[in-house]
Amino acid sequence: MTISISPLIQLANHHDNLPNNLSKPHYQLQVEKLPGSDLSLEIWQLPAPATPHLKHPRRIAGLKGRNLALIENRLLRQLKLINIDLPNMQRGKKKEFEIDEENALRMGLMFRVLAPMRNRENMCCCAEGVEAMGKEEAAYWLGMAMHRKNPRRVLMALRCLLTDPNR
Repeated sequence: MTISISPLIQLANHHDNLPNNLSKPHYQLQVEKLPGSDLSLEIWQLPAPATPHLKHPRRIAGLKGRNLALIENRLLRQLKLINIDLPNMQRGKKKEFEIDEENALRMGLMFRVLAPMRNRENMCCCAEGVEAMGKEEAAYWLGMAMHRKNPRRVLMALRCLLTDPNR
């Protein structure tokens, strides 16, 4: 009995030729220009071959109002680096931008951490801490915040770690 290896080689070659975008999760930044000069930002994970369990878009996080205004300049600089220009949007318009996984993880985590906060000093500490995280660490914390029974406890623990003056 002989086993033909050529179909296996063809399959391996076919797998190597698949575009990279099929092997990665897809994320989208949805931006809405609100009345006045306010923005509303949301991160969504879209269905993709890399995430077969995901049948419908899933909201990761969102931020608007006062808490977004505190980190808006920092966020606009990061978005400009990936060719997303938000200040020129028209009021009442909604735009969608594809973003890479690393930026989506960091922004999603930052939005979730900052959304309920009120203390400006602690918010700045948290924003700086999330920005300094590596991709794996941000993915760990965001995964914990999304898939745990009590995500508020996870986010509170992260806030405590990021605002601790003795670290």
